[in-house]
Amino acid sequence: MANIRLKTKKLSVNLVIYPHVLATGVTLPVEMLLAGEAFARRYDKTVVKLKTQLLSESAVAIKSRAGITLVADIILDGELATSVILPDIIIVPSLWRNPRPVIKSHQKLVTWLKHCWQHGSTLIGVGTGVCFLAESGLLDNHSATTHWHYVEQFKRDYPQVDLKPDFFITQSERIYCAASLNALADIIVHLIAQHYGKAAAQNVERNFSHEIRKPYEEQRFLEGAGDRHADELIAEIQFWLRTHLNTELTLTEIVEQFGMSQRSFTRRFKAATGVRATQYWQQLRIESAKELLASSNLTIQEVADQVGYQDQGHLTRLFKQDLNLTPKAYRAMVRKKLFS
Repeated sequence: MANIRLKTKKLSVNLVIYPHVLATGVTLPVEMLLAGEAFARRYDKTVVKLKTQLLSESAVAIKSRAGITLVADIILDGELATSVILPDIIIVPSLWRNPRPVIKSHQKLVTWLKHCWQHGSTLIGVGTGVCFLAESGLLDNHSATTHWHYVEQFKRDYPQVDLKPDFFITQSERIYCAASLNALADIIVHLIAQHYGKAAAQNVERNFSHEIRKPYEEQRFLEGAGDRHADELIAEIQFWLRTHLNTELTLTEIVEQFGMSQRSFTRRFKAATGVRATQYWQQLRIESAKELLASSNLTIQEVADQVGYQDQGHLTRLFKQDLNLTPKAYRAMVRKKLFS
């Protein structure tokens, strides 16, 4: 049977289960994805239909670490290892304690993960579940992270992997690694934004997150992204922008200080970072304003001044556009989370 990737408007997500799996690593992403789909469908009946299925090497019911019994929808057996319909996303949850015995007895799963990635699937490893991806060789010479308790053993078992233990999230092409359940939740919010839109992602984040969290883009290590590109002058300008948020200079005036023309800067910035300079500059200011609103008693006007907007109304318009909230409403929301 040939490999099949459906061309219908469906988002297929497989969640791998095995002995000692943490049930929360299975249930939480499903519940978040369902919430994102439901919110988006309220406003657009044509959004992609979500299909989640549990996958296992065995037809035997799986006991999770919590004692919850999980039964697979798909059994990875025989020809299915290479002929099963390829999912869009595969989530490999964390295991309790040492994952090596489970990995050793699930080599068919390791082979299948590699096969799916080679044919276009996106993989998400969580905590010690990242070891399955490392075992497949897909992480060799690529960045990854894992649960803090397993870092040293991971380094010994998989020396070819560029482990980033200081990051809760890493992204290498279509492979995401999450060090914790909270980090997995942030990846899921990120994916909901991609498939169901920003409003759906914000709604899910507000309903599932009970603490103040940084956006996915701020906390992950992305290979070749951020200031880790080869254009040193653009990286220098990025650093200047981050440390001079309240400047009254325009981008054109700033760029002139670095001896570049606006046209050259615009082209090189987009090539190096993947985003427009104006978009990057604006997002830096919004994120800084969010932090000030959460952690200080500055007035809205004072916050606007701190991040380079003399007009409080301008900041309010940007907040409504980016978060669908006013700065005042945002402060009330995060203060409630912080202090209630």
